[in-house]
Amino acid sequence: MSIERVRPYLEQRGMAERITEFDVSSATVELAAAALGCEGKRIAKTLSFMLENRAILIVAAGDAKVDNRKYKTFFGAKAKMLTPEEAVELVGHAVGGVCPFAVNEGVKVYLDVSLRRFDTVYPAAGSSNSAVRLTPDELAALCPDAEWVDLCKAWQDEE
Repeated sequence: MSIERVRPYLEQRGMAERITEFDVSSATVELAAAALGCEGKRIAKTLSFMLENRAILIVAAGDAKVDNRKYKTFFGAKAKMLTPEEAVELVGHAVGGVCPFAVNEGVKVYLDVSLRRFDTVYPAAGSSNSAVRLTPDELAALCPDAEWVDLCKAWQDEE
């Protein structure tokens, strides 16, 4: 279970006490929001893609959708999501618990600007029944090689 990889990673950075584990699934935005009692858009979902034979992660607000045009313009390739098997193998976390922490070497993380409108967001903590409470700046600090990007759509519709 990859929460066992994430917990020490967050402990080393003084953030392990922010992890919440649930008795119910938090594997989707809707389930995580229900478990936390918050709006779904505050869930920092981590999407895994294949780009030039390597895995990348895009962390976005729960109400954001990857914009295929923006993705292709930024990366120069069409978006191709990883299969659940590829996510485990290439990223190190299973779908439903994929997060940007304690990932396999070579996995690049991109943080979408849709997260910046919140004071607190909740990415998974490596399992399908966990989350960690962070500010967007703390999230970025925990992913030191991450890059802020504008790759999503739909989230501005509510603003």
